[in-house]
Amino acid sequence: MFENVAIKLLIVDDLTVVREGIKSIVARTQDMGVVAETGSGLEAIRMARNIECNVILLEIALPDKNGLEVLKQIKSENSSAQILIFSAYREDQYAIRALKAGASGYLSKQSQPDQLIDAVRQVSNGLKYISPQLAQELANNLNQEHEDELHKTLSDREYQTMTMIASGKSVGDIAKDLSLSVKTISEYRARILLKMKLRHNAELTHYAIKNQLVD
Repeated sequence: MFENVAIKLLIVDDLTVVREGIKSIVARTQDMGVVAETGSGLEAIRMARNIECNVILLEIALPDKNGLEVLKQIKSENSSAQILIFSAYREDQYAIRALKAGASGYLSKQSQPDQLIDAVRQVSNGLKYISPQLAQELANNLNQEHEDELHKTLSDREYQTMTMIASGKSVGDIAKDLSLSVKTISEYRARILLKMKLRHNAELTHYAIKNQLVD
């Protein structure tokens, strides 16, 4: 069906309504089509091995595997894979981390449909994409001196857990959202506090707010 389109997309998002929305947007174009979709990170890795696609649209918050871990796995197997992070997470929370991990671009789900189409086209041509807003923020920070921020020492899953704790979620809520055990999240929490030299959730929340990691 999509043999003749120039840009073949693989959508990775756990929400059916989001995947359907993207397909609706893409259907308005003549140069791209969705060749596959999944809500699973592990399935996305398998699909990336077996399906011909030009761009992978990837959410970070997946139920079975963190999207950044999926990104790294796909890039380790295919360094030329063009992966555009299209996430509900704010750009200032995850964009730099994603780009350093090998993403071709980062776009918030708050973006307009035309912006998504432009980003996909740019990434499909082998270029990097970041929004004008993020580009301006990075430019504003170029000449600012920063201390080594402790949250940069966290793994992707630890960072995700940290932002969720700082947003007021309990260990049980986080475990449910990430489809992990309470024990696993508790272990993440313990490692986070140790790495960041913090004593409890209140200090963690204060740190996250101070460094603008959460709203």
